[in-house]
Amino acid sequence: MKPVAIVGAGPGDPELITVKGLKAIQRADVILYDRLVSEELLHEAKPGAELIYCGKKPYHHSMKQEEINEQLCLHAEAGLSVTRLKGGDPFVFGRGGEEAQALRARGIPFDICPGVTSGTAAPAYAGIPVTHRDHSSSVAFIAAVSKMDDDDYWKHVSSCIDTLCIYMGVSKLAAVCEKLREQGKAADTPAALISWGTTGAQSTVTGTLETIAERASGAEQPAMIVIGEVVRLRSELAWIEEKAAAVVS
Repeated sequence: MKPVAIVGAGPGDPELITVKGLKAIQRADVILYDRLVSEELLHEAKPGAELIYCGKKPYHHSMKQEEINEQLCLHAEAGLSVTRLKGGDPFVFGRGGEEAQALRARGIPFDICPGVTSGTAAPAYAGIPVTHRDHSSSVAFIAAVSKMDDDDYWKHVSSCIDTLCIYMGVSKLAAVCEKLREQGKAADTPAALISWGTTGAQSTVTGTLETIAERASGAEQPAMIVIGEVVRLRSELAWIEEKAAAVVS
């Protein structure tokens, strides 16, 4: 039986796919792909490959996770070469671990191909390094869809982590900022919200814990929230905007 390839497609820019991930796309008989996977990557599939959409929008899933797991298993058990193509990195808020567990439970081998996660890539494209010798020696990737009622958790991330990269947080941005302030994070701590990171539609809004929710009002997923002193570096390192301006001129 051929191993199922669980592949991280990266955060949006198709050129951020790894060489190993691209090879897994090109050899697959069946590709189960997510909403944020670039169409350009799907064009790399071989002729006749079956493409199965199983993307998830907030509050709307085209295919439940249990069904995705079953599809992976059934196609692999049929002797086909299967690639599960996921946005970002499959093991960073990507449920890749759950899919690997489902395969293991059925005795199906698998390969994990890490991808570039939006927690580092979106800030990088916005000119925000998540670590910096002068500003941040620690970074945490957290999800805003859990632990909102756990004050001890937010106290820890408020006081012990220099840079916070927050996934799935657009609808909870105001609540997250309030929670961080309640647990001791200064109201003037720099913050940024980066929408559609690494794509041609990328946009960035900056502010502070006190102002970012209002400034980013109307923002939609996918978006990455970055909180910490490193956000100040954007004014110096906003290379994507400079590149775009140079093309226009």
